[in-house]
Amino acid sequence: MNAVDPVITRHDLFMTRNYPRYAITMVEGRGCVLTDTAGRKYLDLFSGFGAGILGHCHDDLVAAATKQINKLWHVGNLLHTEPQTRLAEEISAKGFKGRSFFCHSGSDANEAAFKLARLYGQGRRYKIIATLGSFHGRGFAAMMATGQDKVRTGFAPFLEGFEHVPYNDIKAVARAIDDQTAAIIVEPIQGEGGVNVPDADYLSELRRLCDEQEILLIVDEVWTGCGRTGRWFAYQESGIEPDIMTLGKAVGCGLALGVMCAHPRVADQFDSSVYGGVPHATTLGGNCIATAVAARMFEVIERDGLLKRAATLGESIMTRLREFGDKTGLIKQVRGRGLFIGVELASEGAWFDKAADVVNRCLESGLLIGSAQTHVLRLAPPMIVTDEQVDQGLTQLEQILQGGA
Repeated sequence: MNAVDPVITRHDLFMTRNYPRYAITMVEGRGCVLTDTAGRKYLDLFSGFGAGILGHCHDDLVAAATKQINKLWHVGNLLHTEPQTRLAEEISAKGFKGRSFFCHSGSDANEAAFKLARLYGQGRRYKIIATLGSFHGRGFAAMMATGQDKVRTGFAPFLEGFEHVPYNDIKAVARAIDDQTAAIIVEPIQGEGGVNVPDADYLSELRRLCDEQEILLIVDEVWTGCGRTGRWFAYQESGIEPDIMTLGKAVGCGLALGVMCAHPRVADQFDSSVYGGVPHATTLGGNCIATAVAARMFEVIERDGLLKRAATLGESIMTRLREFGDKTGLIKQVRGRGLFIGVELASEGAWFDKAADVVNRCLESGLLIGSAQTHVLRLAPPMIVTDEQVDQGLTQLEQILQGGA
């Protein structure tokens, strides 16, 4: 690691320091490999917190961006563009025939979803039920929906109207619903909470509750959307459809893009002619470059059969890690779906105390992975990762867990 990198020195002078960054400056990426200023290579099995769904500088995405850059960048959302329309068509076709609102991030998408839910509640219903351990972003409404106190520290007074119940507990949700409840928001698989996978009937039971109580089901697919779990969207594993879906991270392939997609009967509340003005807006959301790249991403995943590969490759990775855990006692549990995997560590008697220790050691050895909570490693490789790269990365991780370099 290069602690005297002049880029880092300049960064510390001119940028806020809200991220605890590593002393590394990346200068190039190709496929699943990153290169730093010293020319060192890193195998990326975390995809920039899941955003690089097709890796770095994918030829098809570069071509889509280049074509659009040379044609049209941004015109504002009072005019129509082909890239926006094409992406909205892709999301509708791959999902539940909803209508899309484009913004800048997953947090922005959730903010839009909460505003839409309140409009749908017509002033009588405004409360949102969320789950403990969840993460929905850092906007004022999104951080209130997030079921982790640490994201709200120092930002009081808080926005009212949010209640939290345990994840994967249908009875707790049912008890929390009252005549002011507008919606339930849930991650099909909790990401920041530790890659927590609910019971197979959890989403279908949430759907039933929402239908019975005439409230909205918002599915936060910011981590799980766009094919990572082996389905276009993770909710599809449960055979249900949400009223609202939010996307971020992978949908932009590394560019700033968020999506709130709503069932037409709900989306009508955002209709300016119904509202009597503009109910919600963003200047740069859905710019031509980001939406052209995102639309191409859906086409590439379908063309290359990457959904099936994500499902089968994910199973093989989890099987290998479970066998390693059984043999060494260093892993308590491996959970996830497709290429979204959590590895809960058993630190007793091991050289590491927490997952961050392992992540740091991996980085030193040229392997990028992530962590969640205290003892969970997260693997979220690009969908284009090769078998050889998976074997290389898992071999490195196994060696590091056992105390090797």
